[in-house]
Amino acid sequence: MKFKRDSAGYVYAILATAIWSGNFVIARGLSDSISPVNLAFFRWATALLFFLPFALKSLIKDIRIVRKNLLYFILTSILGVTLFNTLIYFAGHTSTAMNLSLISITFPVFIIIISRLFLGEKIKINKGIGIVLVGFGVVTLITKGDFLALKNLSFSKGDLLMVGAALTFAVYSILLKKKPENISLFGFQLACFIIGLIFLFPFFIYENIGKEIILPSMETVYSILYVGIFASLTAFVLWNKAILTIGPAKSGMVYYTLPLFSGLLAFIFLNEPIGLIHLFSAFLILPGIIIANYEPHHDSEDSSLKEEVRKAA
Repeated sequence: MKFKRDSAGYVYAILATAIWSGNFVIARGLSDSISPVNLAFFRWATALLFFLPFALKSLIKDIRIVRKNLLYFILTSILGVTLFNTLIYFAGHTSTAMNLSLISITFPVFIIIISRLFLGEKIKINKGIGIVLVGFGVVTLITKGDFLALKNLSFSKGDLLMVGAALTFAVYSILLKKKPENISLFGFQLACFIIGLIFLFPFFIYENIGKEIILPSMETVYSILYVGIFASLTAFVLWNKAILTIGPAKSGMVYYTLPLFSGLLAFIFLNEPIGLIHLFSAFLILPGIIIANYEPHHDSEDSSLKEEVRKAA
């Protein structure tokens, strides 16, 4: 039973990461046609519009839980909806693609460190080895094997914003583990969408005061629909299910596969070649994730026994 549950959790995390990889590709293409705040607002407004018919009933049923834990929902919504992607869109205007890619992989590391400092989760030897393998694989992929390129990196305002985005999403992922009990996933997600949009709305108004209304191109419309329906709604629901199933640390390790998905999408849609360096990186990243998340069978049995004792007490 635990194996099936964990397997499902990893599938959720992988699917969410694959969808987000497409989001990064599209977001880069929109940097010159729409402002970061407008893109973030229309992204979440689209997600809310499409999600509302499916989740409104659940939210009405769970509204008392939301009111009782309002501060928690405000914090979670600000981090996951209002800030995270908005910071990424701002960062993309003043930072290089290589820097953003390097900084983005710090998100799972932040999860592990924060989980260790505040939740007391231990960093086992296999997890440390896995992190090293994954990190080396991602850096190899990004630098195309030219590690001397790291010496020429300079950090701009956008780089610092990307660090803030990575830290923001790490804290958001950890907070998901503390989700109030007895609330449905749809009710929880819809509440976060609504609250996050409420806090984003004043910035959207300020951004557009006194500006001429320009109709977006069809390419921009299609891109917003993608980031709204898939990268926002679908991916976040999948990611939340992954967090609740296998925990933030393990889900965070799966996030390291994002450059692999990005490379595949670039090959399919942008005709960018896939070389030996990509395959070499994959052979480092994938085993690293497996090693970092490996749990001996007896550890699982001990955990189940402890849970039974806790329930009996």
